[in-house]
Amino acid sequence: MNFEAAHHHFIMHHLNQRRGERKGRLERGHNHAELLFLRNVWWPLQGSFDHLHPEYEVPDWRGRSYFADFAWLPGHVKLLFEIKGYATHVRDMDRHKYCSELNREMFLFAMGYHVLSFAYDDVEQRPELCISMLRMCLSRFQTRSSSASRVMLSEKELVLLTIQNARSIRPKDVEKHFEIDHKTAILMLQRLTEKGWLQPTYGAKQERVVRYSLTKDAVSDLL
Repeated sequence: MNFEAAHHHFIMHHLNQRRGERKGRLERGHNHAELLFLRNVWWPLQGSFDHLHPEYEVPDWRGRSYFADFAWLPGHVKLLFEIKGYATHVRDMDRHKYCSELNREMFLFAMGYHVLSFAYDDVEQRPELCISMLRMCLSRFQTRSSSASRVMLSEKELVLLTIQNARSIRPKDVEKHFEIDHKTAILMLQRLTEKGWLQPTYGAKQERVVRYSLTKDAVSDLL
């Protein structure tokens, strides 16, 4: 399969999986710079779009939605890719936007994400440099298999999922997000409850837990 066919299949697959603003953001946000990165850098290096997610939604430190250009989520690591043009990210950036961008990247790092930024000019004019840099970055993660680190990453991702839900999370939300069975989802939630990061909310008859919410110090404890 050539790049054009693979790219079309890649985008249509994600469009079909999304609804509402997430779908609208992909339709509006996947433009020339993002396509150029895939064509000039990602495809020559990887030859597929496995585990890659375009216009990937994550929260910032205020709980507001932010869409990274791409996320690479092979299971044991979470990388976010940004293609940054000089005009938007340097020339036209004021002090407030500059602070917000740095705060967002530090928060994402704390939540288990690594943000890799590529200059648009390099993607367009020096893609071989981007490929070399990306190859070195990916090589750091492609051999990791520690079960302990995977548990920690899954716990951080569960906290992140709870933040995205704004208030509380249900076991079925965890089942759907991690693609696991109900029993495993309950065990994950109970483990974070025991650590003091989640607080259970019982149903009307106080017989069973129906939701879990973040405790006040959950994020700071996790970091």
